This record gives sequence, structure tokens and C-alpha cells, in this order.
Amino acid sequence: MSSSGRLTALLGALALALASALAGCGASHPSGQDPTGAGIAAGPTVGAPPQKPAAAKEVADPLEAKSYPAPASVHHVPAATPAKAGEAIVAAGAPSDAEVRAELQQMKAVEKSARQTRQTRLTPVPGGQSIGGNGTLPIPVNVPETVQKVVAGANEIADFPYVYGGGHASFVDNAYDCSGSVSYALAAGGLLSAPETSGELEKWGVPGPGRYITVYASAGHTYMYVDGILYDTAGRSGVYASRWLVGTTDNAGYAVRHWPGL
Repeated sequence: MSSSGRLTALLGALALALASALAGCGASHPSGQDPTGAGIAAGPTVGAPPQKPAAAKEVADPLEAKSYPAPASVHHVPAATPAKAGEAIVAAGAPSDAEVRAELQQMKAVEKSARQTRQTRLTPVPGGQSIGGNGTLPIPVNVPETVQKVVAGANEIADFPYVYGGGHASFVDNAYDCSGSVSYALAAGGLLSAPETSGELEKWGVPGPGRYITVYASAGHTYMYVDGILYDTAGRSGVYASRWLVGTTDNAGYAVRHWPGL
């Protein structure tokens, strides 16, 4: 073979090796794409941070006027954290035999007293639908502990003033709007880790009414029923009136949500 023939063969072999190497690089390209354009499907970039859903924009509450917005002169003391408020109930422990016997003897009397106390308090004060007394509900019996903690959290801020946007920068605040109020109570039961707007609560939990807790949410307003009692900022009787309300409200136009099992 002549020198020119050997050179041609060598160049051909080098070209074939280079093409093979490039094909191998394309199969393992970090982006999952084929730089030769052969059509290898693109895959996710390893280590890419998960995409966080866009937060729902908070819009004006159409029922703000019915929530008795607090004047600038009103300064309520800050609330406790939701977790601290949830501790207002006594969690079930391991009772002794004597305690079990005593509880069995007293159970019917306690349940009857609780029902009577709740019914007495479910009387609206003049000027609105807010319940009377000190504005709180007795912690219900024979319901899951989570529900008891939600009631305790709702009680903690039941008579706080209404301020649009209150309770959103932090759970610990001195005034709460509709979604700030619902968020606080749900957080006390461990059902929420950060305040959410009314629009975000449209996607809380799962669709449909719950057995113990049902949240109603729209873009601008939200409220909930806990153990059959309405918890809402609209319809209160004054700046410091309770968020626990007597009766029901029109649920048309609201997303209906509950927590699985509750």
C-alpha cells in the first residue's frame, strides 16, 4: 500500500473512532439531550429544586364591613402560638384503674353538663350573631383530640379585633382577618404549618364537607364549621365580639374542604 493509501486509511479510522466517542457522550449528556440532534428525550436535571406552586393572591374581603374592622386606636395583646393555644385541652394519658372507674361514673353527667353549657352560650348578643358569655366554646367531648385543639385555638383569638391581613405575617398577632383566624385555629390542631390566604384555603385538605371540620373558602373570604358551630369574622356583634356565631350562613360560591378523616 502506498503512503497516501495508508494515510487515507488512518484518517478514516480516526474519524470512525471520533464519531463513536461523540455518540457515547451524547447518551450521557447531563441535560439528557442529544447534542447530535438524534432525538434522545430530555430528562430532569439532577439536583434541581422542586417547583413551588405560585401563592394565591390575597384579594379584598367582600365581607370586611361585617367583620367590625378595628380602629387604629385598638391595640389587643398578641396571641399565643397556635401550638400553645392547643395545649388548653388535656391530652389523653394512661389513667389508673381508680381514675377509669371515676370517669365512668361521671361521664354521663359531664356530657350532659357540656351540652347544657354549650346551648346556654349559643345565644347571640344584640347587634349580631356572636355568642354571648366570654365568647368561647366549651371544649367538646367525644371528638378527636385534633378537633379539640382546633376549638381551643379558635377560642384563643375568638374575641380579637378584625384587621385585614392580620395573622398572615405571623401566627402571633394582635388582630386577625378571616383567613388569619381560620389558619390560626387549624394550626392549633396541627392541620396547617403556615398562615394561608382565603384563596389558598380553597385548596386546603380535600374536597367536600367533613364530619367535624368543614372549611368554606373563596378568593376573598373564608370561614369554617367546627363540631357543627360556625366560626366566622363576618356577622360579629362588635370589635371585640366572638368569632363563634349562632346559626348558619349562605355557602354559595365557596369551595368546600375538609381534612381526611375529620
